Parts: sequence; C-alpha cells; structure tokens
Amino acid sequence: MSRISAKTTFEASRTLHPIYTGGSTSLDASGRILASCVGEDALIVDLTTGDQLASLEGDGELITSLAITPSASHVVVCSRSMSMRFYSLTPFNIDEKGPIETTLLRTVKAHTSPVVTTAIDPTGTLLATGGADGSIKVWDIRGGFITHTFHGHGGVVTALNFFEAITNVGERNGSKRTNKKQNDDDGEAERSRTIRLASGDEEGKMRVWDLHKKKPIASLESHVSVVRSLSYSPVENTLLSASRDKTVIIWDAKTWKSRRIIPVLESIESAGFISDTSLCFTGGERGVLRIWDTNRGGEIIQQQEEGSETDAIITTQYSSELSFVVTVHADQTLRLHSIESLTDYKPGSSLEPLPVIRRISGNDDEVIDLAYVGPERSLLAMATNTESIRVTRKVTAKVIATLEQMSHTWRVTTISLSAWTSTPPGYWLATGAKDNTARLWRLDPETSSYTCAAILTGHAESLGAIALPRTPPPAGSKAYLDPLNHPPAFLFTGSQDRTIKKWDTSKLGISQSTPKAAYTRKAHEKDINSLDVNYTATLFASASQDRTVKIWSAEDGSVVGILRGHKRGVWSVRFSPRDMPIISSNAGTSTSRGLVATGSGDKTVKIWNLADFSCLLTFEGHTNSVLKVIWLPPSQLSTENDAEDGVDPKTQDRTATRPLLASSAADGLVKIWSPYSGESEASLDNHTDRVWALASPTPSGSRSDVKSPSSCPYSLISGAADSTVTFWTDTTSATLTAAVSANSARIEQDQQLQNYIRTGAYREAITLALQLNHPARLLSLFTAAIDEVDGKKSENDGNDKDADSAALTGNSAVDTVLQSLDQDNLYLLLLRLRAWNTNVRTAKVAQRILYTLVRSYPASTFIELANRPPPAAVTQGQRSRKDVSGLSLKEVFNALSSYTDRHYRRVEELVDESYLVEWILDEMEGGMGLVSGLSADKNGDSRSGREEDVIMLEA
Repeated sequence: MSRISAKTTFEASRTLHPIYTGGSTSLDASGRILASCVGEDALIVDLTTGDQLASLEGDGELITSLAITPSASHVVVCSRSMSMRFYSLTPFNIDEKGPIETTLLRTVKAHTSPVVTTAIDPTGTLLATGGADGSIKVWDIRGGFITHTFHGHGGVVTALNFFEAITNVGERNGSKRTNKKQNDDDGEAERSRTIRLASGDEEGKMRVWDLHKKKPIASLESHVSVVRSLSYSPVENTLLSASRDKTVIIWDAKTWKSRRIIPVLESIESAGFISDTSLCFTGGERGVLRIWDTNRGGEIIQQQEEGSETDAIITTQYSSELSFVVTVHADQTLRLHSIESLTDYKPGSSLEPLPVIRRISGNDDEVIDLAYVGPERSLLAMATNTESIRVTRKVTAKVIATLEQMSHTWRVTTISLSAWTSTPPGYWLATGAKDNTARLWRLDPETSSYTCAAILTGHAESLGAIALPRTPPPAGSKAYLDPLNHPPAFLFTGSQDRTIKKWDTSKLGISQSTPKAAYTRKAHEKDINSLDVNYTATLFASASQDRTVKIWSAEDGSVVGILRGHKRGVWSVRFSPRDMPIISSNAGTSTSRGLVATGSGDKTVKIWNLADFSCLLTFEGHTNSVLKVIWLPPSQLSTENDAEDGVDPKTQDRTATRPLLASSAADGLVKIWSPYSGESEASLDNHTDRVWALASPTPSGSRSDVKSPSSCPYSLISGAADSTVTFWTDTTSATLTAAVSANSARIEQDQQLQNYIRTGAYREAITLALQLNHPARLLSLFTAAIDEVDGKKSENDGNDKDADSAALTGNSAVDTVLQSLDQDNLYLLLLRLRAWNTNVRTAKVAQRILYTLVRSYPASTFIELANRPPPAAVTQGQRSRKDVSGLSLKEVFNALSSYTDRHYRRVEELVDESYLVEWILDEMEGGMGLVSGLSADKNGDSRSGREEDVIMLEA
C-alpha cells in the first residue's frame, strides 16, 4: 500500500464583506434583518451576526431607496433607472441561521422620475413611494398594483410615514351634525382608526392624506428647509416633523396645529418617537443621538461631545418593539444605542448618554494592515483608509472599540503588536500614519480601556513602517508580571524621509506621552516600507523601495549586513522564528544564525541566510508585486493510527516541525511556501484586489505564542483593497484524515471488485465499477461478459436455449444491471459509451450496451436526463465551463449517433465486399472454363477436382 504524504491545505472559514456602502437602509420589526445598499446591489443582512443572508443584484444604476416589510416577507428596491423591483423572502430560521431565498416577483416603472423615499405601513401590505416629480403613489405589495395616487407637492418628496389615526366616526363620514353631537358627549362618541399617510418635501411643506377619502386632509407649512423625517405617536396623538432647518415641530393630529417647536440647533436627518412615551430622538450632523421631551421641549440627555464630520448621522432605524435605536453614520458604520434607561426618566430630570451596545462596520474600505490583539488573541486591530484603528471581535465581527481619542489626523499606514514569544500579552499596539507621527496604544479589553499612551513626533514625512520587539522581559520582573502597566522597552519607526528612529519607551508613564528618539539613522535612498525585530531583539531589518534590505544592530543602529538581489522595491521583511530547523544550503553555510524572508515588487519571495547574508531560496509564483510576508507555525497533525493507515511517518514528522511562509500579493492571492521543499504548498484565493495585510495569532511563527488554541481557531487572516477580510483555517490535519479514510475505502473497494471479477459475478462487479468510476475495468467487464456468451454460442452452434439466449447483451446478469441503473450511473455510462464508440476495437461492446439501454428505457428517461445538469461525479475535475458544457447529454447523443452511422456504413461496405468475392468466383466458373471443385465432390471424384482445376485454352 502506497504511503500518503501530508498536503498543506487552508480553508476560508469566514469572510467579512461590506454590508453597507452608503444609501438607504431598512430594518424589520424584530430588529434582526437589515436591508442595505452595497454599490448597485441590495443585501439582506443578519444584524446580530453580520452575516450576509441574501444578495439582490442591481440593474446597473444606484439604489435610491429600499424598504423591507415588518415581517421581513418582502423587499422593495428602487433605483435611479426609475425601476422598482418587488422581492419575496423566505422566512429566516434563527436556529439554523441559513441563507434566505429571494424571488423576484415583478419589476415596474414606479414614477416618471426616480423614487427618492419609500415607506411601508405597519401591516406590511401597503407601500408608499415619493418621487422626484412631487407625486406620491401607494402600492399593494403582494398584488403589485397602485391603490392611490396623490399630487400636491411642488418639489421632491423627501419623507413619508404611514400611521393609524384615532378619529370619530362622524368625522370620517363627514357629518357636521354627528361631529357636533360627539363633541358634546366625547365619552359616548364612537371612535375608530383610519390609515393616513404623511408626506414632506424639499420646500419644507407637508401634507396629510386620508387613504379612505383619497384626498389631503391637512397642509402644514412651518419648515423652511427639507423635511427629512416624520413620525406619529398614538399615545400623544401627535405628528413629529424634523427638518434641516434645525427644528423639530410637534403637530396636533386632531387640529393639525403646531403644539411645540423645538430648536435642536443642528441639521436633522432622522427623528422619531420612542414607543409609549412622549420622548423622541434626533440624529444629525453632530453625530450623536439626542433624546427630547416633547412636552417640555428640552433635551433630557446630558451634554455629549460632538463628533467629527464622518460621525454625522445620516439615518436611523427604530420600531416600537425594539429596545435599541440603530444609527447609520457617514463613515458607513452602524451603532446600536440601548434605550432601556429611558424607562427611568422622570420629567425634569437628565440622563446619561445612551450606551452604545454594539458597533458594526458597514464597510472597512481598503484594509491596509491587521494585527491580533488581546491576551487570548481574540481581538483584531484593523487599519483602513481612515485616521483611526478599529478593534473588532474575530468571531462576530463586532466593533468593540475605535481608537479615536488622540488618534492620528491622517490615514494610518502601518501597525505593529507587542507580542512576546513565551507568554503573549498583546496589550500594546503601535501605529504609524501619514500625519508624520507614531502612536503607542494601551489596550485592556477586560476593562474596555483603549488609550493612547504616547505620541512620537520627529519624522519629516509620513511613516511607512513601525516595529515593536517580541522578546519578553526578564522572568520575575515587574514588566513580566504586569505587562499592562509596563510598555515595551523600545520601538522603531521608518519614514518616507528615509530615516529610521529608535524610541526609548521603557520609562514611559501614563502622564508622559512624548518620548524622544534614542537615535536617528539615514537608512535608505528611497521610502522605507517595512521594519522587523528579531526574536532576541538584538537585530532589526529595514526594507526599502531602493531594492535593498539592511540588517541593523538594535543597540547602536549600525549596519550589520545588506541584502541585495531584488530587482524592484522590497515591500515586506520578516525574521524567522526561534528554534527553526536548519535548512540545507548548496554553499554549505549553516542557517543557525537565523533567516530573513522578504517580498518584493519583482513578484518574488526570497529567503536570506543571516550567517553570510546570501540568498538561500527564491520563490516565484505570484503574478504581481508581493506586498506582505509572515511566518506560520507548522501544521498540527493527528498522530492516532496514522502509521497504520498509510501516512508516511517521515513526511508527518517534517510537516509537524517545519514552519511555513505565507505571502500576499497585488494579484489577490495568498500563497503558502515551504522553505524546506522550495515549493508552493497552497494558493489561497478569496480576494479580488491587492492583499495588503496578513496576520497570524503567532506573530513569531511559533505555536507557543498562543495560550489556548480554542481562542484562535483561525491560523491566518488576510485583508485586501476589496474591503474584505478572510479568516483562514489550517485544514491540513482534516485533509490528511480524509485522504487516509478515502485511501482505505478505495483499497477495500478495489479488492472487492477484483473478487467479483474472479468469481464471475458480473452484476455486482459492474455496479461497483460504475460507483468507483473506473472506465477501463468497466470496459473489460463488459468485454469479458459478452465474449464469454459469444464463445458459448459458437461452441453450441447457436442452439443454446438457456436464459442468456434471450438477453439483449447475451448475458442476463448484465441486462439486469443495465436495466436497474439510477440516473447518475446511466448518465455516466452514456459518457463511457461515447468514448468506447469512437474506437473500432471497442465499438462492438459499445453498440451492444447502447442497444440494450435503448430497448430497456423509454424515451422520456433520456429526455429527463438531457434536462438535468451533469452529476457531480462527472463534472469533478473539469477546469472550465467549456469542459462541463461538453458533458451535456445532447453532445453525447450527437457523438453516439455520428459514430454509429460510421460503424453501420463500414459493416455495409464489408457485406458488399463479401458479395463481390462470390460474384467474381461465379464469373470465373462460367466464363473461364473452370471445373468446380464442388461438382467434383458431388460426383465423388475428389481427385479430378484437384488435378484438373484449370484447362488452358489456346487461341
């Protein structure tokens, strides 16, 4: 039995895609299902987990508005192309958390201009659309037809809201006498609910429409700017309107007069009533959610710090059943604010700002760098095209913190983590940005404390590289026992000003935030792209656009060695892990002093020997610039019964002890390399743009970096310019186990097949050969079975009257197998017949089997086969769609028909040629004076027939 080698494999276990890139949003009544816009497409997202449940492909134009029903049964999407699409959604199973199936019901042209805003009534049956032409239409969602059309706005309709108003029966019927009677006796008046629609436009005017009377019942004109939000309170029987004129107006829903005007002193984009209260919320350009008492006209939340321009709230999502309000911000993030504290509100009191229970990153933009943080490596620090760092949880993608306090003033370009190789603290994070500064952050997830401990200034241009040491302090020291309160001893920064600075941070206190540089060195002739410190903290390396990598002494900043060989700028450099097994070199130089890996714009990855600074290996395989390289620990393999199951012990030992090298490039690929085999072990493809960032829970390349493997289920994380982050799991052990199991099963089945063949059990052998997909053995089985029957017939001179004589193939066992095939095996057999039928030597078997199939199955069976896709066993291994399309049953029948005609013509020609021989013999007998040997035999004179064959005639 052949030994199985361990193959390195990785699987994309989780991918963080953008779930919101700007535009309209809509939330169902449960607060779980969110409809959002991602470019020209609409997404259905699980707000709890951040998983994408469904994607609705766009029509090529941007989405102007979308809405989801309260029960999440339907979604309506409107685009700038003036089309409106109705989709139905399958129910979401909370337990299974599977995807939602969507069905496009219809596409209509809603207005003569794009739809700007939409609203769905609380029952989920009616949809209101407001167009840029000033018209309003009400639609039946399930039927897709128009129920009402309203005209009256002179500008773009910007806000809509359905509500059920409490009215008197007489008021609804329009009877003045009844109204007067009911006003005299309100206690006995019969009251009912009627559906109404409030609308607002860009001129600040509002209309209230009665859907029963199909006409406006109120015209409200108090705002002087765009009306952005409308909301109704059944408790107060009031209508709220919010505008960009920095006011909120409360309207009496009975008299339609203004009760109160609240100056909020900011441009409002969204507002609404809190259910069963007189409180309302507002969100606007300040970027904070504010709560107001509509009866008193004052804000009940204590003073909040105003956010930046990117923090501005552009919309909110809330329904009466929820305990939180979702705010959508200009930086494409979503925040969930708990409103449970509002139950304790007493008129005249003030409350603390609403706590943010969750932050969700809708779009991470271009991911520049990544780093695992936290004691258990359970958090992920992410640098994107912003001036702040986002800290998220890996499993739920929940943004738990944004490093904004004393943050950079321009885009962050690099981050580095302080990670000891023995007991990783992960409490300190260093960042560099285009604002020419570096910052040192103190991270404490247990107390949710994320503070900037130091600001490092001194570089003349933007920073491109930063590095912290990975060496732990002496055991038993204060820094070792309490790493949270003791920063790293030093750090290095590299800048576009071509200098490297070493900063002394060992004496850094919380009050001291401006440490000075220990030394500055002019390092390279071009920009510095990457820095790294070795595991002993005695050396550090710098990579530059000048195509060189320099090795420096960390103590005095002197150059120890220069690595030359790359043809383009070097983007990344990384020292090898501690205790790495020695790599054999052709030059005979030992690699005990360590190795350095580099990635360059020349599309190569190189490994260098620190003993003589020579290049040991060059990996080629990327088709664009290599942007990042990191070391990965060896794959963990299961050792239980591997030797007995056929796993090569030597290969297993090497795999379990030899580190790997990962590289990412601008071609969108991540490759895993083995420095010992000199080959690519795996190619990971899940990105569509440049892969800038790679991160591992083992920054030193050793598994000792992680205390608990269960806290770090992902072996590798990659981030790219396509705004996606992929979590990769090392599946080498699972792949090896599956290969061992498959190999054992294959050997058992092969042995069983050979046993069937030896015993002549054709039925069982053919069935098993079809299942195993062994074409050669299947052909030999059919050939042997048919030849055996033909041999018996020739011996019995065609007088055999047993069961095989009536069989279509000549063998009743073969007939039984062919007549009981399932669709997959029948499809597979037809493919085999196509191949066999092309060869004269195997055409006899193919024709006999094809004849049996045609006689055994009705035409409807083959029609059904032609209308279904090829089975998985057939398409497996096909490289392109063209290969798979060639497997269609139509192509198979065409080939069978063509070659069958050719074989038929060949047989006819052979028959004709046989008659030609007889004719020639007959002609020779009559015209040439031949003496027939047959006549001589009949006369009993065989001798004369032999001796007087031909009589020569003389002319």
